[in-house]
Amino acid sequence: MDLEKPDAERPTPPVPRPSRWQPEPAPGEGCLVAAIRLPVRVVVFFVVLPARLVWDACATAGRWLGRTVFRPLGRALLWAGRAVFVWPLVGLWRYVLVPLGRALAWLGNLVVVVPAGWLYRYVLVPLGHALGWVYARVLTPFGHGLTWVLHGIAAVCGAIGLGVSAALSRLARYLVVVPCAWVYRWVLTPLGHAVARCAGALAWLAGAAVTGIGTGLYWITRILFVLPLLAVWRRVLVPAGRVLAVVAREILDALGHAWRVAGYVSLAVGRFLSALFRWAVVEPVRLLYTHVLTPVGHTVRDAVLRPAAAAARAAGHAVRQSLASARLTLRQARADLRRMLVGERRPAREENLREPIGGDTRTLGSSTTALTKD
Repeated sequence: MDLEKPDAERPTPPVPRPSRWQPEPAPGEGCLVAAIRLPVRVVVFFVVLPARLVWDACATAGRWLGRTVFRPLGRALLWAGRAVFVWPLVGLWRYVLVPLGRALAWLGNLVVVVPAGWLYRYVLVPLGHALGWVYARVLTPFGHGLTWVLHGIAAVCGAIGLGVSAALSRLARYLVVVPCAWVYRWVLTPLGHAVARCAGALAWLAGAAVTGIGTGLYWITRILFVLPLLAVWRRVLVPAGRVLAVVAREILDALGHAWRVAGYVSLAVGRFLSALFRWAVVEPVRLLYTHVLTPVGHTVRDAVLRPAAAAARAAGHAVRQSLASARLTLRQARADLRRMLVGERRPAREENLREPIGGDTRTLGSSTTALTKD
């Protein structure tokens, strides 16, 4: 006996998904949204449909132009740019600038680097050594003596300055600092305390007056301006803004929905036009080519072109034979004329360089070796 499954283990029924033609409704939509949505979508669809058709037509034309016109044109321009700019510049760099740079480098080395090295080695280095000797042997002892003298003068001046500054500080203390401190302590401090108390009392009075005036202005401004504006904002602008927000959201949703639906309509129209073009133009042309032009072409080929080609080949063969016989006749006439003028030519004797000539020919009864010679 099967027991009932508890609620936590029961399978949840699948939630139906919204279709592409009807998006999922937002929660909390009222009758105003439902009343606005359908007219807005219908109006927006009829407004967007021509734009989508034009857009798809332009996109198709652009792809066709890019595939058949712009891409070959770009390749031709690329090749022309290479032929006009890149290859001449490469040739100029390789066969003009590089050899010229090497020649200039060799010339600069010969004219600048070698003389500069010679000048550094045989002029500046000895001059630097001489200056170093002068600095070490002359200027350094003179500087040490001058420094010792200046230190003595500075010590004497420092002692004199310390005595003078001590005397001046004592005079300034008893003539300036002590009287000023007495005046500050017994005159200026009580006077400042009195002025500060008077200023505090005046500031308290001014603060109380400003606070009272500010409070009155605050309530006047709140009653005359803030509360009416707040009422207008809450009772008029916020509901109007919500309605406008709903209208704007529905218009945007309708635009997206209409654009998608217009895409399907445009696809259907494109397929219909392509099918119409195929059945109105392509298929008649194909049938004309298959059932009319091809048999006519085969008939013309079999009845006219092939016999004409065979006759042309036969005529060419006959012409070649005639030319060959004419060349042979001309060659024989030239040979007869040469025999009449020069005489008969002796046949060339075939020579074998591996066999001896004349009396040195090998025979069965003679030998050319030293051991078997008679």
